[in-house]
Amino acid sequence: QVQLVESGGGLVQTGGSLRLSCAASGRTFSSLAVRWFRQAPGKERELVAGITWPYNKLLYSDSVKGRFTISRDNAKNMAYLQMNSLQPDDTAVYYCNTDDGWGQGTQVTVSS
Repeated sequence: QVQLVESGGGLVQTGGSLRLSCAASGRTFSSLAVRWFRQAPGKERELVAGITWPYNKLLYSDSVKGRFTISRDNAKNMAYLQMNSLQPDDTAVYYCNTDDGWGQGTQVTVSS
């Protein structure tokens, strides 16, 4: 089973950028799809971006397309979410996910 630990969240102003990281350990990370979800207060958890396996197709929600970029470095057992042009609506806890489970989440807060 893969263990996931997110980092890189924080407080940023509107229009700013953050890069989230997801460190994986345990079973082979490279043979898993990886996804980023987010959950804002009072809202359901939603899929933000994903990389499929084995074809590494990149997927984005309409709300972040063109602003966020998902990537992975299998040699380092890492996944990333580069977030640009952040808006207050992007405020949420962001979670890394594979078919094996979830990380604990990292808070992203965008001030207006």
